[in-house]
Amino acid sequence: MVEDLLSDLKRRMNGVLEVLTREFAGLRTGRASANLLEPIMVEAYGSMMPITQVGTISIPEPRMLTVQVWDTGLVKSVEKAIRDANLGLNPAADGQVVRVPLPDLNEERRKELVKVAGKYAEQAKVSVRNVRRDGMDHAKKQEKAGDISEDDERRLGDEIQKLTDSFIKKIDEMLAQKEKDIMHV
Repeated sequence: MVEDLLSDLKRRMNGVLEVLTREFAGLRTGRASANLLEPIMVEAYGSMMPITQVGTISIPEPRMLTVQVWDTGLVKSVEKAIRDANLGLNPAADGQVVRVPLPDLNEERRKELVKVAGKYAEQAKVSVRNVRRDGMDHAKKQEKAGDISEDDERRLGDEIQKLTDSFIKKIDEMLAQKEKDIMHV
């Protein structure tokens, strides 16, 4: 019972790290990466769709991304979605291909990206703390229901706190690495 709760909390906290990893991948560090465009949503066929569902992202050069749009009618939508994503990119349509040159990152833009990375990390920490709260509440309910003793509830609370601390530490380490990547390219 206790192991089930801890493994569920660990699974949920790992999910938070996966989301953070994807968000960090979308922050550019000066090198072309298809991950930069993947979070972008494009208005297509009356709804919002991930850019990967309307075209193929490729990296023909170190400082250039291209999106081969499958439906010619969506080229303008893809171009607009990339421009509106606040990534500091200026896409240009060339037939069915949208070319996205990556400009050099200036100091000001790097600092902005570090702030965005910090916001992502803070959101991840809040999510981990929410998982901790759920676990603590569950432990209290079990103790009140008589399923576990008061000492077991306290021990379980300590385990949950240790788990939380380890995930917060991982988030801080990921943020430090991302800041380093952004500032020292």
